[in-house]
Amino acid sequence: MSKREIYEARTEELITPILERMNFELVDVEYVKEGGTWYLRAYIDKEGGITVNDCEDVAREMNEILDREDYVEESYIFEVSSPGLGRPLKKEKDYVRSMGKEVEIHTYRAINREKEFFGILKSYDGDTVTIEGAEGSEMTFAKSDIALIRLAFDF
Repeated sequence: MSKREIYEARTEELITPILERMNFELVDVEYVKEGGTWYLRAYIDKEGGITVNDCEDVAREMNEILDREDYVEESYIFEVSSPGLGRPLKKEKDYVRSMGKEVEIHTYRAINREKEFFGILKSYDGDTVTIEGAEGSEMTFAKSDIALIRLAFDF
């Protein structure tokens, strides 16, 4: 495992009991470098949406644990955030929640000269995702070909 994966997994392990007690869901954890600064981020959600106060409550508790455990070598900023509208589908529960809804898929390589697809999420398994397009035609994508899949949204 890479350092990044170890930090993310340990953070997930430590934050999960806090979130379960508060009835929040862990959407994702990431350890990334942006503009020369390392960030350890936890994305959380709950029915009806996460508030700033929810994020503060989790961050306050988690910061005490991070200070005590001290498992991240570099200096970093810890953030707790809502996943936002454009959050990717990553875990089983994300796919379950999105069944029957319109999704947007971006592929690594062009398929029929396209890299962006929209359709209703019809099915998925460990290896593939199937959507129904506007004309009722179904398209199946290998998950390994998908750079990004998320709920489609209009402004």
